Amino acid sequence: MAALVRPREGRMIGGVCAALAQRFGTSAGTMRVIFLASCLLPGPQFVVYLALWALLPSEKSPAATAW
Repeated sequence: MAALVRPREGRMIGGVCAALAQRFGTSAGTMRVIFLASCLLPGPQFVVYLALWALLPSEKSPAATAW
């Protein structure tokens, strides 16, 4: 499994769904649909999303090479 980091590409809002999709080997679109469907159920989905947004590290940018 891949490390759980928010990718620099493929983000929509915070990159949490894209990070979870990379981690579990699905597409980001599928993960977003799962998240939206889970919002129909009672629970703290938005709080968990905000917590993951704050706690997950962002993917490091590739080192720039001089020339």
